[in-house]
Amino acid sequence: MNTAVIITKTEPEVKKMAQQVAKEIGVSLSSLLNAYLKQLVRTRKVEFDLGEVPSEYLKSVIKRAEENYKKGKTSPAFKTGEEAVKWLEKHRV
Repeated sequence: MNTAVIITKTEPEVKKMAQQVAKEIGVSLSSLLNAYLKQLVRTRKVEFDLGEVPSEYLKSVIKRAEENYKKGKTSPAFKTGEEAVKWLEKHRV
């Protein structure tokens, strides 16, 4: 791939925090910046929004729920919305 180098200055702490965020979402800071630049060119808009980032507590609850689901510890579990509706109707909940 043919690439060009962009040199920019930022505060060391900003760079460190940005690298951490990139790592948390599973990409490199370089990939993140390239994606942003491509979006800028494509849309000609400047947007800054990551939405809501889940808290550590929420991440731990989700992990525990996934582990319980894998162990079959559910009350009850449904594969589709239709199954859930049928169960609710049957049990008049």
